[in-house]
Amino acid sequence: MPVGERCGSGVQQGFTYVWVLAAVAVVGIGLAAIGPAWVEAAKREREAELLRIGQLYAQAIASYHRSSPGSEKRYPPSLDALLLDARFVGIRRHLRRAYGDPTNAGQPFGIVRGSDATVRGVFSRSVEAPLQQEPLDLGLVVLPAARSYSEWQFVAKVD
Repeated sequence: MPVGERCGSGVQQGFTYVWVLAAVAVVGIGLAAIGPAWVEAAKREREAELLRIGQLYAQAIASYHRSSPGSEKRYPPSLDALLLDARFVGIRRHLRRAYGDPTNAGQPFGIVRGSDATVRGVFSRSVEAPLQQEPLDLGLVVLPAARSYSEWQFVAKVD
């Protein structure tokens, strides 16, 4: 076997190796550029989910309060009372299921309680700063400007 052939194949393998390294570097740079945008999009999605779920809890608490039998309106004693309202003979649900906190994965919501220990609202326990820094009027709920998600309390306005 001539010496030139052996050297030529070694040179070609080294050249391919350099191209693979260059491709890995380009992909790495691309991911580094896309990474922060990807993280922000995920945070924006979790924040939107928090707003949606918070409103659902506020609506459920308002519905429980509004549908109280008799003239004395009451708030639920616990979040479980929103899932199955035991004040009525038939099945009455104000909330389809219990939701976890989307900004604090795997953790339940904190509970805003009134002076009589009944549930008035929920809040996230996350200390992360929200993307939306200005006050938010969601109709049933008004959220103040906040430095962390835990400052957003989803308390329904009831008549």
